Amino acid sequence: MILLSYLPDTSQAKQCKIAITLELVSKYGYDVEEHSLKTEDGYRLTLHRVQSPGNTNGTVVLLMHGLLCSSADWLMIGPGNALAYLLADQGYDVWLGNARGNRYSRNHDTINPSDNSFWKFSWHEIGRYDIPATIDYILELTGHRRLQYIGHSQGTTGFFVMASTRPEYNDKIIQMNALAPVAFMGHMKSPLLRFMTKFLKTLDILLAIFGVGEFMPNKPILHEIAKHICPSDTTVNNMCAHLLFLLAGHNPSQMDPAILPILFGHTPAGSATKQLVHYAQEVLSKRFEMYDYGSLKNMLIYGSATPPEYDLSLVTAPVMMYYGLNDFLATPEDVDRLAAKLPNLRKSVQINDDLFNHLDFLIANDVRHLLYEPVIEGMASAEVLDY
Repeated sequence: MILLSYLPDTSQAKQCKIAITLELVSKYGYDVEEHSLKTEDGYRLTLHRVQSPGNTNGTVVLLMHGLLCSSADWLMIGPGNALAYLLADQGYDVWLGNARGNRYSRNHDTINPSDNSFWKFSWHEIGRYDIPATIDYILELTGHRRLQYIGHSQGTTGFFVMASTRPEYNDKIIQMNALAPVAFMGHMKSPLLRFMTKFLKTLDILLAIFGVGEFMPNKPILHEIAKHICPSDTTVNNMCAHLLFLLAGHNPSQMDPAILPILFGHTPAGSATKQLVHYAQEVLSKRFEMYDYGSLKNMLIYGSATPPEYDLSLVTAPVMMYYGLNDFLATPEDVDRLAAKLPNLRKSVQINDDLFNHLDFLIANDVRHLLYEPVIEGMASAEVLDY
């Protein structure tokens, strides 16, 4: 994702940034709304709501995006394929979350995003504050008591943080549907991210490269490099696509070159450097643990020299997990370790494609058949049990 931050802003990319808007969703024949809410610690978040006309009393479902992403993830591949549209077609009341720091949630009551203090958060705060506030807002507005939850990547990490540190929220979940779940990362295989973790022990260097607050503020040199590596006529065979494969796993047969300008038009959507540092810590520690500030500061914050692990035994909400064999970020070994820790795991499902990678959960050519239809079937079964 590093060079994606410096993609040239071609006319095609500019069009893609505009393409997935409330107006376009409405043009496709769906009812769409934008909502704003505030977290306990003052961040202002934006929610997008999508429904099929006439389906106003369906089961509520919240979809939460991954790192550097946004609500656009669930809409990019269009009606008939994208998960948000498929759920709306089935009568669901679909809510698309946006975590603090992305392009839709860059406001705070007292802090400006240009101030580094705005960016002093990791995915811990997203799970501790953003997701609970989003759930409460949706349930209060709709009058429902519980909702379905779907997370991809960091959207699953944040959920497990919430459910373990604020366990009262487990009772508000019909079922957690975890796509490419990320908690443990000891077996993470991405060469790009493995390289980044080498800098972790020299944090000053890492922050100097990627930004003290917001991840990857504009740097002209890297922008020039990206223009040559990721030209506007991107195809599956060029360097830019191979960078994605190095990050997520190699599966060219599932990647349509036409989706890349759309993906680049929306990603990266914004995040804090601290979010990536926290994940890098997980790779090295092989633990699902709170942020490591160093032994002295850890003693002040946690009362111990090392950060505490998240207690996954407190995640009592029903969980369905979906994983890919070729996912470099949520590897089968780490998913299995997570599965063994969850007290109410209903099933862990391997995607029926041996090369299915981390990005395929959003943009694969066959994602509807391989993943989304089974997810929707699993949700329907959970609702029968919940009735």
